[in-house]
Amino acid sequence: MDKMWAGRFQKAAAPEADDFNSSIAFDSRMYRQDIQGSMAHAAMLAAQGVIGQAESEHIIDGLSSILEDIDSGALEIDMGAEDIHMFVESTLTQRIGDDGKKLHTARSRNDQVALDLRLYLREEAGEVVALLKKLIAAVVKCAEENQDAIMPGYTHLQRAQPITFAQHLLAYAMMFMRDVGRVRDAAARMNYSPLGSCALAGTTYAIDRQMVAERLGFDGITLNSIDGVSDRDFCVELMSAFALIMAHLSRFAEEVILWSSWEFKFVELDDAYTTGSSIMPQKKNSDMAELVRGKTGRVYGDLVAMLTVLKGLPLAYNKDMQEDKEAVFDSLDTVKHCLGIFTPMIATMTPLKDNMYAAAQKGFINATDLADYLTKRGMPFRTAYKTVGQIVAYAMSHGKVLETMTLAEYKTFSDLFEGDLYEEISLSACVRKRISAGGTGPASVQAQIKAVKEFLQQ
Repeated sequence: MDKMWAGRFQKAAAPEADDFNSSIAFDSRMYRQDIQGSMAHAAMLAAQGVIGQAESEHIIDGLSSILEDIDSGALEIDMGAEDIHMFVESTLTQRIGDDGKKLHTARSRNDQVALDLRLYLREEAGEVVALLKKLIAAVVKCAEENQDAIMPGYTHLQRAQPITFAQHLLAYAMMFMRDVGRVRDAAARMNYSPLGSCALAGTTYAIDRQMVAERLGFDGITLNSIDGVSDRDFCVELMSAFALIMAHLSRFAEEVILWSSWEFKFVELDDAYTTGSSIMPQKKNSDMAELVRGKTGRVYGDLVAMLTVLKGLPLAYNKDMQEDKEAVFDSLDTVKHCLGIFTPMIATMTPLKDNMYAAAQKGFINATDLADYLTKRGMPFRTAYKTVGQIVAYAMSHGKVLETMTLAEYKTFSDLFEGDLYEEISLSACVRKRISAGGTGPASVQAQIKAVKEFLQQ
């Protein structure tokens, strides 16, 4: 296939240079967006009198047939072409003749690729949001079904205070809800058309950039033509949102891995989302969660790669920017794959409530409630804190927990203790008394579930 820019050159590019320069292996996935952008451009050129109406219709019909043939498999994309833009334009010219050569009037590949990438990522951002909402729905369903499951809450991976499994799950729902907002925000900021910026300085033709923007569903146009072709902020911002999605998935995956281990045994993962060992027949490994945790580093790497490509680039377009697509596509694909496997893994996970409760009975996680008991009876909190610390030390040295100490033993530490302390420090009471908004108390958890469900309707 002849190069569209071959007129200036006296000899062909070396085969290895052609291969090194080619981007069609990865930008071919944008064929639909490239053709849609070209159709809008051709319609605008006719509306502005730059080309004839019949020529525009001929071009659009030709582009439509190319799109239909690629979709059906009748036309195979030539991986020997330099990029998807040149493949589409060359195929168009082969099919309709010289009218096809008029399509590229008043545009450059610089603004064309910037357009294609925005169109493609805008669509894919919507798919990521849909996947996130499916995961949130699975999480909130599990939370709703496990509002009565008491488990130890942790700080520093040490048992800290009793909470419900529902509240723990809802913490992740909140993270994923913010992720939805970030992806939507990034998509909104990228939703401006760069087409018409041309190579960098605009064009001498009286084009209507706003018309193209409206036909393609953009909110407006990029206001500076240099910025229009050289900006990849929208990639960085979206990839940053992807990195945070992966951070949240990875934290969740780590807990699922711990919870499904024999040391915790808080949950049982469905066989469909686990693997075995080639040598140890008893093993049931949480490989899907482990892979999600591992792939997080890959998405972080893509983001750093993109930032590094852009670092120090002079304006306007530089060939370095061809490296944007592999990084952003890999980041996108990885996030989608991870969300796609994580959701059914959580949806089919079986919480083991009895094991959670048994773990919550150990570790003196109701010690704060015991201090609150003394505080409510007039003892300053710091004094109560120290007193309870002494009680915990005593219980540990005598092989007891707070619930098994006698009232007589308690009274050796303070006369404020009465028989009602046992109800106050029961795990169910500890959870029930957390009445502050956002806490682990039943009313608060129900309010959180309601808020998540309302979010899912948006």
